[in-house]
Amino acid sequence: MLYSKLFGKTLKEAEKDMNLPSQKFLFQGGFIRESTAGRYYFLPLGQRVHDKIVKIIEEEMNRAGAQKMISPILQPLELWQETNRDSSGGYELMIVEDRRGAKFTLGGTGEEMFVDVVRKFQLSYKDLPINIYQFGNKFRDELRSRGGLLRVREFVMKDGYSFHISDEDFKKEYQNMWDTYLRIYNRVGLDIIVVAADNGYFGGDYCHEFIVESPIGESNFLVSEDGKYVAHEDIATFKRELINEEEELKEYKIIEQPTWIKTIKDNEEYYKLPASRFLKNVVYKNRNTGEIVIATIRGDLEVNSNKLEHVTNMVGLLDDATNEDLEKIGTKSGYVHAWGHHGCIYVGDLSLRSVKNFIGGQKKETIDSINVNYGRDFEHEVTADIAKAKEGFYTEDGGSKLLEKKGVEVGNIFQLGQYYSKKMHDAVFTNQDGSKQPFFMGCYGIGIGRTLATIVEKFNDEKGIIWPESIAPYTVHLIGLNLENEEVKNKVNAIYQVLLKINIEVIFDDRENVSTGEKFADADLIGIPWRVVVSKRTEGKVEVKKRNEKQSKVIDIEELISLIS
Repeated sequence: MLYSKLFGKTLKEAEKDMNLPSQKFLFQGGFIRESTAGRYYFLPLGQRVHDKIVKIIEEEMNRAGAQKMISPILQPLELWQETNRDSSGGYELMIVEDRRGAKFTLGGTGEEMFVDVVRKFQLSYKDLPINIYQFGNKFRDELRSRGGLLRVREFVMKDGYSFHISDEDFKKEYQNMWDTYLRIYNRVGLDIIVVAADNGYFGGDYCHEFIVESPIGESNFLVSEDGKYVAHEDIATFKRELINEEEELKEYKIIEQPTWIKTIKDNEEYYKLPASRFLKNVVYKNRNTGEIVIATIRGDLEVNSNKLEHVTNMVGLLDDATNEDLEKIGTKSGYVHAWGHHGCIYVGDLSLRSVKNFIGGQKKETIDSINVNYGRDFEHEVTADIAKAKEGFYTEDGGSKLLEKKGVEVGNIFQLGQYYSKKMHDAVFTNQDGSKQPFFMGCYGIGIGRTLATIVEKFNDEKGIIWPESIAPYTVHLIGLNLENEEVKNKVNAIYQVLLKINIEVIFDDRENVSTGEKFADADLIGIPWRVVVSKRTEGKVEVKKRNEKQSKVIDIEELISLIS
């Protein structure tokens, strides 16, 4: 490729709102351009990288026994209505209507579509297991796109789905995909931490995220110091320390209290006791039904709304209650009771059993309760783990402290069980005994653009991108200097032809009247693994430098070919 003919050139400056290396360098290097917020053009350089990532994924998926296909972008809305995902929490669906009045969604994920195509074939146990996948455009109406390719509204995803006769058979494929993903990420140069996570909107019982540790990531997870436990903050568990185990139970009392006490910090200041000694109530509302949920927890802990949604079977549906919501149940902020608000759903955290003689729970303007003991003075119908794990807490077995980490999720694998096959009509196979049984399923996703951006986040310096050779847009960045000299010009053109003839991917900076410094700066920004320079100084040889090394060397063309072949 001649750089002079390349569509998409480098820029000296990024736009002011571009803060992340991947966002800046992909823009400046001529890899991507934004169309509208969260939607990007992949320019020729970016598309070459994109295609190489896709090729690696395809090779490894095929090696694992999966089969590639494609499904329509427009997904019939009635399929989503079968699973009730058209109205449940999760992705905000983008709905379109054709001239016949038929409604479709621009799919953010493909579970319904793949179940639909499989059920059309009325498979038997002899046909299973199968694993089918696609590289398809996905549309998610994100509230806020950010970070260039890291959070977008339209993107290409490899999404795959496997179908099985049993959970035992599924687990074999789950491990197969786990191993396959590790091979994929190793080939593109990413170090991966596999993190147990929450299925949430997708259904099923468990899943794992494949995360690249990075301070710019949106995935927060906890790792034990001994490395034996790794879990996303949405599901991470921990040991609740007993706070005042030796204290005797005291008599429940209502006492007078100053009116200025409204928060946990106010209580700490007044009573001269730590936050763990106080009851805390956090209020949520189901956005579909209007139901009020009150979570009661130890004062030093925070409610994990994700855990709470699962406990109450309201996944994706709980919002923070407003002042108006509190008024409807006869209270206001700072005065929510730990029991007694009628018509509300109360859920208690396990930590309520870790303290004797709590303070709080029945606050009014001038009074509150003290010496409150869970199980004696009040008890909720549901007590469960609804607390956030944090750094410094101990693992459930008490053997190791937890550390907080951040990272970018570049892929995920999900156990779906029979979540979709039981919801969708006739999503069954014929078993050995002739009976019809719902499929056991799994799904497996990789975001191509996010993976690409994450690679740039991990491989860059102050000058630009440093592409791993496996996915670099070209292998060689050939630079011709002193092109006004016919001998040099002929030499560099001859080398260009030699490299093309032996199928070396090369981009040739053939621009005349452009300074050496500008050409070198562009090469560093674009980040191709090998920079090869031909000039009057090289005298029939070439000057070679790897993008991730400081020193260059002058060698013969034969040695160059040996190095890069």
